[in-house]
Amino acid sequence: MAEFKTWTVTKPYINLHCALGEAPYYEPSTNTLRFVDIKKKRLHTLSLSAPIADPENPGDALHTLELDTPVGVTADIEGVDPSQKILVGYKRGVAVLDRKTGQYELLKRFYDSEANDERLRSNDGTVDAQGRFWIGTMNDFWVGAPQPEGNLFRFGGDLARSELRSGLIIPNGIGWSLDEKTLYFTHSAEHQIYAFDYAPSTGDISNERVFYKHPTKGEPDGFAIDVEGNLWQCIYGEGKVLRINPKGEVTGEIKMPCSNITCPVFMGTELWITTAAEEGEELSGGLFKVDVGVAGLPPNQFKADEVVLKKIV
Repeated sequence: MAEFKTWTVTKPYINLHCALGEAPYYEPSTNTLRFVDIKKKRLHTLSLSAPIADPENPGDALHTLELDTPVGVTADIEGVDPSQKILVGYKRGVAVLDRKTGQYELLKRFYDSEANDERLRSNDGTVDAQGRFWIGTMNDFWVGAPQPEGNLFRFGGDLARSELRSGLIIPNGIGWSLDEKTLYFTHSAEHQIYAFDYAPSTGDISNERVFYKHPTKGEPDGFAIDVEGNLWQCIYGEGKVLRINPKGEVTGEIKMPCSNITCPVFMGTELWITTAAEEGEELSGGLFKVDVGVAGLPPNQFKADEVVLKKIV
């Protein structure tokens, strides 16, 4: 096992006091970082063209789009300018968000039941190398303590919906090994990351097993994967990000100045990290960054088929 390494972060890059900051996504074409506040129903876009002097006041570098429904995750669409339109997992399904107007166009619902539409919402998700969109659902905030009613879905370029896992409480990070033979999936409520055998051509998963089980009270949340195959796993409630190697061994830790660590994204060798509010913690809900000395895997774009793409554009 590699030598255990520790990084320490002491202050945020910007402190927006997000209620539930999530889903950071870097846009190279505009040199901006976008991320959501699920509880406050906001999409933030941060320009990285110039440094921020005051973390409490990012000024014109930050643009905030007020939404009317919680968005759990976003993704770029192949052939579509992301500064205009992006794919989102929102409350009722997969949709296209117009970033200028804040309007949605629903592409495919998660459920065929109005009751499920009301009780559930999207959470974390991502796109695989073949352009399929993967996303988990869980109970909406008004329901109270999450129940085992969530699902893990896969949507193809034709928007065909496949349910791959049911009975989930808080589904979170999704990603793949470097050779694409393994899919990793975090189920926060069980404090576990699962591994599945993965078939790239079909997107099918099999041979479910536990890849990593967190031994203490914190809940694994979102993760990012670096070019060496390590998972950088946020731990909600314990103020840290763990580096976990492909064998499931913890080989590093980023110590954070607040408790609720939600999701990371790579920009070069910098890991940018969203967080959520915690009463009494002034820096909770901020956006943080740390150079970890290794680059991450670039994100994939959703590949809509011709019919769907015409509807989007």
